[in-house]
Amino acid sequence: MTVTAPLPSLLTSPMTDAYTRLTEVFPTLRVDELTEGGRLPEGGGWVGAAELAAGGAALDGFLAWDEEQVRRDYGQEARPDVVASFALHRYAWPACLLITVPWFLSRRVPRVPVESVSVHRSLGRMTVRTGDFACLPDDPAATAPGARVVPDEEALRAEVRSAVAEHLEPVLERFGPRMRRRGRALWGMATDELVEGLWYVAELLGEERRAMAELEKLLPGTAKPYVGTAGFRELTGPKGESLPTRDRASCCLFYTLRPEDTCASCPRTCDADRIRKLSAST
Repeated sequence: MTVTAPLPSLLTSPMTDAYTRLTEVFPTLRVDELTEGGRLPEGGGWVGAAELAAGGAALDGFLAWDEEQVRRDYGQEARPDVVASFALHRYAWPACLLITVPWFLSRRVPRVPVESVSVHRSLGRMTVRTGDFACLPDDPAATAPGARVVPDEEALRAEVRSAVAEHLEPVLERFGPRMRRRGRALWGMATDELVEGLWYVAELLGEERRAMAELEKLLPGTAKPYVGTAGFRELTGPKGESLPTRDRASCCLFYTLRPEDTCASCPRTCDADRIRKLSAST
């Protein structure tokens, strides 16, 4: 199958520094940028976000990847809704980073509709067509092509919420029936992907606490269509140490494969088990 390769990364893009830093601390994800007229890669394992949002064969193939992974790694079949939930997580988690990492590191919020993103799961790569972005008045990039200046930090947070929703909404519409979820349940998952992706990367950057504070401001509990707050809270470890955790707005359904191995932020995990898991990882 012919593969249309992406153009070289734009070394002067207002997002490049943030995407480069992301790959430095999280090398299993590489982000390539295209000019406004650049063609997204096609074939050879690449799938466009717009293809996922359209459903059909592209979505079927995307889900088949997760179905095979579960069969290979866990030696059992997963329910179709579990497969779809895994697949959405593995797309939405990095997709949110395309928006949240430039915001967190550079105070710039790109607009990345589904037509501007393609992903290659096996290679751990995403290609994004960068263009319009929001920034603050004192940003050196405020006069760059595509820049849209907003007055303050709260306005910039509103841009983050809007940009993530713009990208995820058409994807959620297609994944929802496969996951047997809709409305609030779907946006609960989207909320978790937005929060946990940046939280994880910020820890790698050595800025976990700042990310937690930023995310709490980003999601105060009244920002629709998102569900609830960022959900952070503190537990105390066996040596008196502080153990940050959060309460997820949704369940990823991993317990259907390994009931004894839920994540530390799972709604099914009690605080005693959270402390044990977090202490062990620390």
